[in-house]
Amino acid sequence: MLFGSIELAARIERAECRLLEDGAAAVARRGEGADVFVRPIAGGLAVHTASGSPMNKIAGLGFDGAIDETELSDIESSFFARGDALAVELSNLADPSVGALLTRRGYTLEGFENVLGQALPPPEFPPPEGIEVRKSGALELGAWVDVLVTGFATPDTEGVPSHESFERDVLREAIEDMASADGFYRYAARRDGALAGAASWRSFDGVAQLTGAATLPEHRRHGVQTALLATRLAAASQDGCDVAVMTAQPGSKSHANAQRQGFELFFTRAVLVRMPRPG
Repeated sequence: MLFGSIELAARIERAECRLLEDGAAAVARRGEGADVFVRPIAGGLAVHTASGSPMNKIAGLGFDGAIDETELSDIESSFFARGDALAVELSNLADPSVGALLTRRGYTLEGFENVLGQALPPPEFPPPEGIEVRKSGALELGAWVDVLVTGFATPDTEGVPSHESFERDVLREAIEDMASADGFYRYAARRDGALAGAASWRSFDGVAQLTGAATLPEHRRHGVQTALLATRLAAASQDGCDVAVMTAQPGSKSHANAQRQGFELFFTRAVLVRMPRPG
């Protein structure tokens, strides 16, 4: 059992920043006129890759020094010039002065996401019958992405509604870019031979980030998510990670499933957003 300390939260947020940085690098490698913006700020990272992308945000603030408001103004201007609002995902364990500063600058609270975790190696639990999980190869990338996009487009309705929604094409492109980032592992689940679920994870500084999982609607409530989770936790433990983390909407089915498999709430991120200035 791990305590959700400030030190652990800082390590998890550094891993989140690295994930964003590597995702942005994948977009830049793809080229095709990509206008990628990456800027460190006060121990965190600001990233913008494409209009409406889920990678557009600031992460990791509040664990390493004060914010330079001039730097923040430059980042805001860069986002606004691209036609997008600026979202900051701020941990409740971050320096409280950060939230106060953002509020003074006109940021508004739009939602929350819970960061759940557990110590590795994981507890053993029997795999669901009829579910086969294996690594997903390059030839299956298109089908793997299809499962995630479809799954994310039809979420469970339990819990607090997500503050995020993305165009299908934008989401697909972001998933493909993240999947090509270094150290990113993809898995596919089959139920009775049919592709039913998809998931991924990656490692940084001993933190195994469970970076996304989805089950097609017709295969839900049959143990697909449990099988994908068990496989990734075992792989992360073998890779030398000492902690696994995932995010979930408060009160969601995903949160409930994670708790049943030994995950606990480490901290909550508030999503604070500043809209582009009129004109």
